[in-house]
Amino acid sequence: MALFLGIDVGTSGCRAVVIDEHGTQIATHHVTMVTPSQKNAQRSQNGVIWWQAVCLLLKEFGSMVPINEVSAIAVDGTSSTLLITDENGTPLHHGLMYNDARSHKEAEQIAAIAPAESAAHGASSALAKLLWLQKQGIPENARHVLHQADWIAGRLSGQFGISDENNCLKLGYDVINRCWPEWFEQLGVDCSLLPEVTVPGTTIGTVQNELANQLGLSPQTRVVSGTTDSIAAFLATGASEVGDAVTSLGSTLVLKVLSDKPVFAPEFGVYSHRLNDRWLVGGASNCGGTTLLQHFSSEQLAAMTPQLNPDIPTGLDYYPLPSIGERFPVNDPGLSPGITPRPTDDVHYFQGLLEGIATVEQQGYRLLTELGTPYPTKVLTMGGGAQNPAWNRIRQNRLGIPVEVNKNTETALGSAILALNS
Repeated sequence: MALFLGIDVGTSGCRAVVIDEHGTQIATHHVTMVTPSQKNAQRSQNGVIWWQAVCLLLKEFGSMVPINEVSAIAVDGTSSTLLITDENGTPLHHGLMYNDARSHKEAEQIAAIAPAESAAHGASSALAKLLWLQKQGIPENARHVLHQADWIAGRLSGQFGISDENNCLKLGYDVINRCWPEWFEQLGVDCSLLPEVTVPGTTIGTVQNELANQLGLSPQTRVVSGTTDSIAAFLATGASEVGDAVTSLGSTLVLKVLSDKPVFAPEFGVYSHRLNDRWLVGGASNCGGTTLLQHFSSEQLAAMTPQLNPDIPTGLDYYPLPSIGERFPVNDPGLSPGITPRPTDDVHYFQGLLEGIATVEQQGYRLLTELGTPYPTKVLTMGGGAQNPAWNRIRQNRLGIPVEVNKNTETALGSAILALNS
């Protein structure tokens, strides 16, 4: 029996899902990782942490499923998380995370040259990060600019320098004409470092022999080019009709609407990913689970959830950012968290934070509609936050449309489906 494996590399954990040739989920597993380091607008993480988590995940998975029967593997990772490696894929610095916003000056350079429809705008874009790294001085042995998912796929296959259309969007890739843009020359981009861009799901190699032996995989297992975490989450839902919308409630809040035309509005942090002959239009807010975990432990959140009153609003008006800076629906690197005043009652405060994130979601879908996408008739929900029924009720009240919890809540399932269809 052929099996297909999807791996989702996040910021605090790594998940995997195995499905069979009919798309039926066979097993899922999760391991935790230490969270990225933070300093002002800087967010970074040692890539070795990602790889160790993947290896541990696969070793433990080997006792759960016949992992040697996996036919193909696809990896998704956080969008715009970037690192530079040498020829052999050895990282030359810690990975700059998706929400690292240190590259303000570089973002200004991009804004002066890049067309408005480019997704490379903003201090947290992968292109801004690359320009910042170039200014710091790139080592002579540098050979590849890679995203989180690219690098993990490279470690599995030994084939580095390959990426996909979804991950490369914020690196400046022209997804309309499917090429690197000519305006890169004006920015002084070192194009020799740029990856080969493939359609997600393209076979890039097979698992290295020695690694296959260590992890219990077959050396014939294909490794295919992956995607971003938000695209994988969308694929996992099975959404396929124009107007279908998916909200991912994870560390951050990600909105996606399936459209028959692309929409690019960098001034609002809105961009479009190509998905076959259609487009996923959306944006990602920094609001989400990270903010909640800054104030309460997971155990506290679980204990307080049954005490929430989703049909009785708190009246609190929060914009629950985890730190300074927002991407969507407000694109403002200087936006401060709006999480005060804090009531003495923790449950009341918790509900206020949930309402604030729901309001941001509402603003996001309204903005997308103003820009040309259909307003969704329903919203499918993915991510850990989807398991909170009170939060879903709050969101439904704010959005004014049905909010459904997708039965397949694992983002890694989307990557497994990508592997299946490769």
